[in-house]
Amino acid sequence: MNDLFKVIIGISIPFLGTILGAGMVFFLQEEIKSRGQKLLLGFAAGVMIAASIWSLLIPAMDFVEQSGGVVWVPTVIGFLAGVTFLLVLDTFIPHLHVHSQTPEGRPSRLRKSMMMVLAVTLHNIPEGMAVGVVFYGMLSGGDVITTAGAFALAIGIAIQNFPEGALVSMPLLGTGISKKRAFRYGFLSGVVEPIGAVLTILFASTVTSILPYILSFAAGAMIYVVVEELIPESQAGEHSNIGTIGTALGFALMMFLDVALG
Repeated sequence: MNDLFKVIIGISIPFLGTILGAGMVFFLQEEIKSRGQKLLLGFAAGVMIAASIWSLLIPAMDFVEQSGGVVWVPTVIGFLAGVTFLLVLDTFIPHLHVHSQTPEGRPSRLRKSMMMVLAVTLHNIPEGMAVGVVFYGMLSGGDVITTAGAFALAIGIAIQNFPEGALVSMPLLGTGISKKRAFRYGFLSGVVEPIGAVLTILFASTVTSILPYILSFAAGAMIYVVVEELIPESQAGEHSNIGTIGTALGFALMMFLDVALG
């Protein structure tokens, strides 16, 4: 398997997870119950936290250490830049979370269904960046990011994208749209991942020395999503311990994939 084919397969895996999850609209008769949603949101948070540490921040530090630089400089700068980037998107892009009645971002006349899709699309941007930069790190040579490690991240994100795809498509049925249209919206929310991955690879290839910054940037963007949205939503209302259990399971699974396969 040549490197180009590995990259194509790798950046497609998370998108496939979203597609399969969105396809649940054709098999489930009603929206996922509250406890199930809390479990799945917590699971997604756990996966993203573990991926940010083992797949992004630690490799970023290893790259800097190999080059003889100051380890904390690119990791801290990149991390904070990633948080700031998502903060700006969150502030200006109109979007609506599943259980919220108040849209966030700039005022807009977009339909409720479209703003719900945009909310999940914001989640998927850092995930696409993370997959892209990890596969570029694999292509750059060395032993910091292995092929197995890159695919471990792609598989981990695909696993958490499956319930995420269902969580964006199923609630759309309550807005009065058809199952086919709900699936289409779920599909479109995931398109940003392979696009983001390709753009990240192209950007990183222009300046190889910036790789640690981009790894840390993707980690910061993912942590912003976790702290700003996934954890609060998984802890809202009763039975918050369900969300905590989901976070622990997601973290443990992603940690296993990174450590055992990476």
